[in-house]
Order: sequence, then structure tokens, then C-alpha cells
Amino acid sequence: MSATAGARPVAVELNAVLVALIDDEPQVLTLEDGALLPSGPFEGDHPTLQAGVRAWVERQTHHPLGYVEQLYTFADRYRESTMGYRIVSISYLGLTRERAAAGEHEPGWQSFYRYFPWEDWRQGQPRVLARAILPRLKSWIDVATDESRRQRRQRVEGNFDLSAWNEELMLQRYELLYEAGLVPEAGRPRKPVADPVPGEPMRYDHRRILATGIARLRAKIKYRPVVFELMPPDFTLGQLQRAVESLAGRHLHKQNFRRQVEQQGLVEETGAMTAGTGGRPAKLHRFRREIVLERAVAGSKLPLARS
Repeated sequence: MSATAGARPVAVELNAVLVALIDDEPQVLTLEDGALLPSGPFEGDHPTLQAGVRAWVERQTHHPLGYVEQLYTFADRYRESTMGYRIVSISYLGLTRERAAAGEHEPGWQSFYRYFPWEDWRQGQPRVLARAILPRLKSWIDVATDESRRQRRQRVEGNFDLSAWNEELMLQRYELLYEAGLVPEAGRPRKPVADPVPGEPMRYDHRRILATGIARLRAKIKYRPVVFELMPPDFTLGQLQRAVESLAGRHLHKQNFRRQVEQQGLVEETGAMTAGTGGRPAKLHRFRREIVLERAVAGSKLPLARS
């Protein structure tokens, strides 16, 4: 912690957006029944900040991390410690494999879409958009003055374009809903939001941190094969497609997806088949990790062509 004369002292905290795929669903590890992300004080006894985050997360959650990336530094002006220090959060995105058997995962894991139901387009346009969000945003536009009304309309149309939905704009959409006073977090420390749109709130700025992490991951899977950090060592192409769809929040065309995966050369067959699944056996594949070194300059990506 640090402070200057006349200024409120600051305490630095680490926050982790720890992601796993559980039963083909994207999940984030939380505390206190989904209200908080894992967090803890910054400790300077590691050679790098990232090494410290990795050790801290693995010690606190007992989950080994694969991919780790720093997100942003957040400073919620209404958030302070019990000692009166202003909290500054350094946030990280971490990917792991949840180790429990299917259907027996730890209670701290929560679906992305519990917090952002308007972001899941796998079964088509979420009803919450037309029923709750867009009408409320229209009202927010209508109460503004002329110039402000034009700016608000442009931002809503750009971020909530139903004809060309951009999954990477997740953070911008959440921040727009916050600015419009449509999420519970926007009510602090003033009076609570009277009629928030659907979506589970979180304490402090943790839902904004979560939106930042998911948006970063959605962008990252388009040009780096980080999704394989979430996959088991052996998997079917169907499992891989469902993983990418769950993270991106939208459906992908099966044949286009498989053709582009093969063209990228990211996976190879193991020679084994699935067994005991009750359906038709499918070929098992593994990630070709050497491809990361081969394409370190050009980059490797998974296809996200629309169906």
C-alpha cells in the first residue's frame, strides 16, 4: 500500500478471472455464491507479477493455471478496504481445466451467461434483448437532449446491432448498460437501481472485470489457440466446436468449422475413438503444440466464420 500527503492511502489487490469449460459450458470461478471473483493482496515476493499471480491463484483455488494474461488495472472510486484504503485491482485472465468429474464440479463455478444472458446467441437471439434491454435503452436515448440523444443512439446501434452482432463488444455493452443505469452496480452508492435488466450482479466492479476477461478471451481465440488450454488432452472435433461456440456465445457451421480446423493444422488424430458415450463413435484428436512454435510469427487461429 502507498499514500502521499493529504491523499487517501491505496491498497493493491489481485483479481483473477479463472475460466474452465465444464460440461461444454464456459464457467468462471467465484466466491460467496457467485458475488465475487477470487482476489487477494499483492505480494512482492515473486520475480514477476505474473509469476506471483500464478502462484497465488494456484494456492488459493488449488487449480493449476495454463494460459495467464494481464487484463487491466481497475480503480472503483466507491470501493475501499475495512481500513479505509482505496482499492486498486490488477486483474488477470487465467485458463484451467476443472478437475472434477462431469456433473460434480465445485460450487464456486458459475456460467458466464448467468451474469450476461444477452451474450449467449447459441440458440438464436436472446429474448432478453427485445423484451427488456432494447426498450430500456430506447427510453434512455429519448430522455437525452438533441446532441446527447444522437450520440447515445449511435452507441446503442453500434454495440447492440442485432443484424451484425459482434461478440467482442461485450465489455462495451456492459459499460453502456451501466452508464444508462440499467444494472444494479450503477446504483452504488446512491439509491439502488429500481428495475435492472436481467443478469446476476456482482460486488464492487467485479462484473466489469469479468466482462473484460470474457471479451479478451473471445478476441484471443480468433488469433491464438488458447482454447486448447481448456480442452482435455484428447477430444473430438465436436467437443472442440462446442467449446469455441460456448466461449464466443454463438453457433458455428459444422462443416466450415471442421474444414478450417484441418486447414490450420492445429490438431491431429490420436488413432483412438470415443467409447461408451451411447452414440456413434467419433475420432479423438489432440492439439499439435509444436504448431505454436512453427507459427509464432504468423499466428494460429480457430475459425469463427458465421453459419
